[in-house]
Amino acid sequence: MSDEGGADAGVREDFPLAFALRRALRKGYGIDDLRADVLAGVVVGIVALPLSMALAIAVGAPPQHGLYTAIFAGFSVSLLGGCKFQVTGPTAAFVVILAPIVTKHGLSGLLTAGFMAGGLLVAMGALRLGDLIKFIPYPVTTGFTTGIAAVIATLQIKDVFGLTVVRLPEHYVERIVALWEARGSASWQEAGVAASTMALLLGVPRVARRVPAPLVAIGAVSSLVALLHHFVPAFAVGTIGSRFQTIVGGVRVAGIPQGVPLPSWPWGHSFSFALVRELVPAAFAIAMLGAIESLLSAVIADGLTGTRHDPNSELVGLGIGNMIAPFFGGIAATGALARTATNIRSGARSPIACATHSIVVLLAILVLAPLVAFVPMASLAALLLLVAWNMSEIPHFVGLLKVAPRSDVFVLFACFFLTVFVDMVAAVSVGFVLAAVLFMKRMAEITESKLSMDNTEEHRRIDVPHGVSLYEVNGPLFFGAAQSAMAALHASHSDAFHALILHLGKVPVIDATGFAALESAVEVLVRQKKTVILAGPLPRPRSIFEKAGLDGKYGGKIRIVDDLPAALRLARELA
Repeated sequence: MSDEGGADAGVREDFPLAFALRRALRKGYGIDDLRADVLAGVVVGIVALPLSMALAIAVGAPPQHGLYTAIFAGFSVSLLGGCKFQVTGPTAAFVVILAPIVTKHGLSGLLTAGFMAGGLLVAMGALRLGDLIKFIPYPVTTGFTTGIAAVIATLQIKDVFGLTVVRLPEHYVERIVALWEARGSASWQEAGVAASTMALLLGVPRVARRVPAPLVAIGAVSSLVALLHHFVPAFAVGTIGSRFQTIVGGVRVAGIPQGVPLPSWPWGHSFSFALVRELVPAAFAIAMLGAIESLLSAVIADGLTGTRHDPNSELVGLGIGNMIAPFFGGIAATGALARTATNIRSGARSPIACATHSIVVLLAILVLAPLVAFVPMASLAALLLLVAWNMSEIPHFVGLLKVAPRSDVFVLFACFFLTVFVDMVAAVSVGFVLAAVLFMKRMAEITESKLSMDNTEEHRRIDVPHGVSLYEVNGPLFFGAAQSAMAALHASHSDAFHALILHLGKVPVIDATGFAALESAVEVLVRQKKTVILAGPLPRPRSIFEKAGLDGKYGGKIRIVDDLPAALRLARELA
């Protein structure tokens, strides 16, 4: 582990890019490593095929756009990112953000928002903001993920039961009403297909853990549905081929095109600054949620493998991937935890495995595209129901309700309900504000202050001279704690002392608001002709005092000394 740490330190001196790949190659890379990576990449690519299509459909885009995302974003981020085992592609977390964009602005708006989010992610990584993600409280991320899972599960009801709904409303409550009103159109055939797929998804891992359950489940059910439809024409369920068609060379192709598109502008021929302005909030939400999910996935990957990732390099790589993919029809992408875990369990040794997964998806499009048309929509909906359940974190959600403080429970419910009933842009924005408020509140709570006057036990124990008061501050003195920390000084009876020792030896940091509050309190005492001795300020607060010229500002009434004993000696000399 120490060797890795040394390598980490050496790489991090450079611009945060391709950290994981450089580290893997620096340690040496042989034919055995390549063989292991290719095998792992094949497994992950097989898993990613149905998931990528299902997630694109859930967003409201044709299924091939999910595959393009896995190819171009997945390949770019694997080579440019900061996590050795991270697999990047479309994820369920983005469904809640991206679906409204498709509804309002179409596919071109979706691709443009992803491109803009990529630029924001590159900026975040270049500014080395990756480490700040760890400050987001657990209730915030749990509220997001559980809310996203609820929305994704709701979106699948239509295809699971084959309901005839012309257009699902944008908002959750109206969506539920529309689904309920369409209950009469439910099809037992569609429900049977979904149930069969779910049974295989749950059953295959119990029998053969190393076999990709989505491939077996969807492949087997698709084959069965095709046979039933051939021999029993009355048995008909919706498939990718019946739902999606593409015009290629003037010919209508059912399902997905057998190839990848040439690069083109994500915004098509209708670029405008008005569109960019409208998409800024959505792009911000995509970037923030993508950063959170990708870095959380990287942290879990580190825990599984004992490695360390570079969060800033991961953000830069993720941003570049999200800027490249829209030129080829790829939607927003981020680190996918389930695929990353599969990559690790399959024996991956470097980012080459993640790049191989993208190549496998590309080869599948080139070779197997005609077969994709036979995949039932109900099977993909069943797969996404399982994804929603796995990401819902119900046990963690309930656990937080039992043990968390009321403030955390409030944040948990706020993020959950905003995600479900408003939109993800509002949820991300409010979630970050609540995270900041929670942080400030708790930092303020750990800052303590204590005023010791004549004839108190504390006063006598430290041997403070008569007529001198001792005021101690313990903890950071910043804007969340400054007013309360200085309140006792404003309320003190100044007639009881002629000098005040302000002990700052346990104040690690002071910000502009904290300094203003301290100077305001000290200025009042100086006007009352009191001497103030600042004892033991640590380097950061002391540098602020020196820049402000505090010791020479009030005619010698403010003195700065190194520690409390020096302050006590000075107080005796001034008595």
